[in-house]
Amino acid sequence: MVVTALRTPVAASRVSATVTVLDEPAIIAQQPVALTDALVRTPGISLSRNGGYGTTTSLRIRGADAGQSVMVIDGMRLSDPSSTAGGYGFSNLLLDDIDRIEILRGPQSILWGSDAIGGVVNVRTRRPAAPLEGSAAVEAGTHDTVSARAGIGGTSQAVDWRLSASRFTTDGISARSSGSEDDGYTRTGASGTVTVRLTPGVSLDLRGYWSKSNNDFDGTSGDTLAYGLTEEWSGYAGLNFALLGGRLVNRIAVLQSETDRENYDPARSIRPLTFDAHGRVRRFEYQGTYTVSDALQAVFGAEREEQRMTTASPANSAAPYVLTPTSAGTNSLYGELRLSPVTGLTLNGGARYSDQSRFGGNTVLSAGAVYTPNEGATVLRASYSEGYKAPSLYQMFSIYGAADLAPEKAKGWEVGAEQNFGEALRLSATWFQRDTDNLIDFAYCPVGAAQPAICYIPGTTTTRFGYYANVKAARARGLELSAQGRLGVLFASGNYSWIEAEDRTDGSSTYGRQLQRVPRHLANAEAGIDLAQGLRASVAARYSGESFNAATGTARLDDYWLIDLRAQWEIRQGLIVQGRVENLTDKDYETVAGYAALGRTVTFGIRSRF
Repeated sequence: MVVTALRTPVAASRVSATVTVLDEPAIIAQQPVALTDALVRTPGISLSRNGGYGTTTSLRIRGADAGQSVMVIDGMRLSDPSSTAGGYGFSNLLLDDIDRIEILRGPQSILWGSDAIGGVVNVRTRRPAAPLEGSAAVEAGTHDTVSARAGIGGTSQAVDWRLSASRFTTDGISARSSGSEDDGYTRTGASGTVTVRLTPGVSLDLRGYWSKSNNDFDGTSGDTLAYGLTEEWSGYAGLNFALLGGRLVNRIAVLQSETDRENYDPARSIRPLTFDAHGRVRRFEYQGTYTVSDALQAVFGAEREEQRMTTASPANSAAPYVLTPTSAGTNSLYGELRLSPVTGLTLNGGARYSDQSRFGGNTVLSAGAVYTPNEGATVLRASYSEGYKAPSLYQMFSIYGAADLAPEKAKGWEVGAEQNFGEALRLSATWFQRDTDNLIDFAYCPVGAAQPAICYIPGTTTTRFGYYANVKAARARGLELSAQGRLGVLFASGNYSWIEAEDRTDGSSTYGRQLQRVPRHLANAEAGIDLAQGLRASVAARYSGESFNAATGTARLDDYWLIDLRAQWEIRQGLIVQGRVENLTDKDYETVAGYAALGRTVTFGIRSRF
């Protein structure tokens, strides 16, 4: 396996951090609808969602907060500066044309900068392998759900190109557990990549991603007619050129991503628009990869990131509607060295310095080693890495903001081992620990007493009931185990994660308490049959342990098991019919208190490549 989440291709046996790679056959076998459906099947990842597809979705890697992980598609980093934590919301990223998923765990800010505390999710859309080729898939199922996607592309000596589009619609379920009205979701998406080889050693990359969605949602009191519109797009233009006989590979790129979110309440007769937000990120990147020899390689680069947020959230239909823009910029330099002093041993070390226009400078470091005595059959890993998360524009400049917030900082280490017995059996185990401080949390102002200056909305004489501040610390540690085996036509796989993610804030009443919505126990298992005639069938199970619903209080989310059935039959080369039953036992469970989750769903579909 070759890992691209390190921003340059690296063999998996030379990566000191823990990484999971799902290739196209693995993704097809799982039959996921959303990207998160595939991610939660891997070690150390949990998910919470406020209802069915399209509702607010939070992904946690090794217990890290939902805003502490980086999402990348085709080299384009996705984020929404107008969201509370400034990260990426996974609710609208469906499978689309994705054919490779990499999950790089642990703090990864050396190469990826802010937010990379929990890890990095790096996905790649399909690349053409023939002069002209195409693909299509359509499926339908419970809740009047219909999903369709198609793509076409080609490769030649001068140009590689691929365009794809998708459409998903469902009547959905009631977002609130107590509700009776279905909350529907509709989403349209498209992506494209073009590579033009200008001259030997020089090429131009153009990439794009776009989606537009409409989702109904409920309020805390029950059913409503409220709905939200979200449109997001990202674009990338990069020039690649090689120097020094191909030993120095350079990339100069400009990227931009934008997210527009609007919420409406039809119950309002005057100005039904209740929320309006626009987030934009513009990035300028240079990266160089200098390969001295097979034993020595350096990756280095410089980046400029510009974030901008514009929001309005009037308290009622008569309140002033004011769009307020805020912005911040970050300049960064980074470098990482990989050295193989002896056969089978790879050492790596790196550093990143970032200077943010609001809080100033910040430096993170990393180091690691990976050793294989037998060309990848046995792999031993150890690494130390640091990460940071800049305060979001919302946390600094909303009515609850504090402009002097410092970045959240994390230090983590892990050790792991992997043993491969060909295709018959693969085993792996990883122990990790991560300490995070300067965590930004909501601090409440005193009640019935004189208010300190921080309890006034900046620039006004109006008091507020709270504000954001660097007041918390947390520690996460755990064990991840996984196994894959095959015996003839039979196959089985499974993983188990024990995650102790606790509040470590000195003097806090919640000191030592498991963090909210982070189950201490997670498990996945699948077993089935894969026949040479093209028929594959399996039963899969997923377990999520008990967790606290909120940082304070006693409300808990019950543990649950979900059982799925999956089958696919390749009728002829390039033509597959498939079906699945998810939540076979119709388990009633919640990942957020008061919000429903999908019950038993049945889906049938067909996919082809030509």
